[in-house]
Amino acid sequence: MTKAEILAKAAREKRTLLTEIESKELLKAARIPVVETKLATSKAEAVEMASKLGYPVVMKIVSPDVVHKSDAGGVRLSVMNATQAGKAYTEILANIKKHYPKAKIVGITVQKMAKQGIEVIIGMTKDAQFGPVIMFGLGGILVEVLKDVSFRIVPMTKRDASEMITEIKGFPILKGYRGQDPADIPFLEDLIIKVSEFVDKNPEIKELDLNPVFAYKDGAIAVDARIILEPAK
Repeated sequence: MTKAEILAKAAREKRTLLTEIESKELLKAARIPVVETKLATSKAEAVEMASKLGYPVVMKIVSPDVVHKSDAGGVRLSVMNATQAGKAYTEILANIKKHYPKAKIVGITVQKMAKQGIEVIIGMTKDAQFGPVIMFGLGGILVEVLKDVSFRIVPMTKRDASEMITEIKGFPILKGYRGQDPADIPFLEDLIIKVSEFVDKNPEIKELDLNPVFAYKDGAIAVDARIILEPAK
């Protein structure tokens, strides 16, 4: 779907939280690398998509009423074959209906399981005084535990992006720690700039989270994405 179609659909349904599929479509159009993700609305469709993408895959619930998908049993990692894919589809639906019986279920995403990298987060929130503010730090659950993040105001320069990366306490991890591959720092700088440009050109976006982004020695890719729109006026 195009940006106009995605925003129109969200407006018709009176929601501000875009689905993971919608969020990734917008990001992909902005040349921000995201894991290819498909939406399945039946078990058979999920199995077919998983087989086409190639195992292992990750499967996740898609619902505007479920924010913390993992906590509700709405995520399955390392799905290795068609039997496991079918079982994962059934179990995810059962878990969500148990924890969120009134939740509107759009479907279940199927995506190729990305190679593990250093987990970082790139996000955006709107400050009442300064407007869009970009955040960068170590990602995954580490962002909640360590809160090791840096901030800059949009629009940003390449120097801003470089400073954001180097000033976090976890920067030595990105440089390569105890034999671990270093992250591609120039690529991360470019990625932060792309996110800054994306939110600057799309003022209807209230919040954005790319978490985790897997950083490799030769690039990076966003595994999960969340976009929240400004409420309709």
